[in-house]
Parts: sequence; C-alpha cells; structure tokens
Amino acid sequence: MAWSSVSFESILAMIVAFLFAVAGVVNLARSGAVKRDFERWGYPAWFQLLCGALELSSAALVLGEPTRVFGLALAGAIMIGALFTLLRNREPLRHLAPALIFSALIVATVAIRS
Repeated sequence: MAWSSVSFESILAMIVAFLFAVAGVVNLARSGAVKRDFERWGYPAWFQLLCGALELSSAALVLGEPTRVFGLALAGAIMIGALFTLLRNREPLRHLAPALIFSALIVATVAIRS
C-alpha cells in the first residue's frame, strides 16, 4: 500500500496499535518500576500479565480493518480502567498524561471512523 493512499484513520489506528503493543510488552516483561506500580495500586501479580495480554490483543485487533472496531472498544475499556486506577490513586501528571494521550488517540480514531 502506497503511503499516499493511506487514510488518516489508518495512520491513527497504526499509532494506537503501536502504543498498545509497546504497553503490552512492558506489562508482560514485568519490569521493576511497573511491577511496583501495580503492587502500589493493590492489584495481584497476575493482573499485570492480564493487562499486557489485553493490550497486545487490542493492538492486533486495531491493525485489522475488519476487527478495528473491536480493538478500539477493547483499547477504550483498558483506558477507562487505567484512568480510573490513576485517578483513584491520585497519581501525578507524569502517569496521567500518557493515559490521556492514549485515550485521545482512541477517541480520535473512533470519531474519524464514524
């Protein structure tokens, strides 16, 4: 596919998929800082792995045109949970800002799709 024929929606979808794939890998890797965050938020150890798997799943679904709406819905649900967690725990802006950016990209992709 030539770049000149790629739609803005497809570009946003690729960005969303990339960000969720990276987030999924980070969660599945269970690095020290992220692991401590999940512990501080009161989640069991397996929850970080579930989040990583769901993030990778949403990334894969967003990439496919026929499954994009399901991937965006899953990504939106993930971000609602993430924002709830961050706000409930009064996390600083450095944690909240990326979650808001992810959420805005999802909303923009859905809005363009409609």
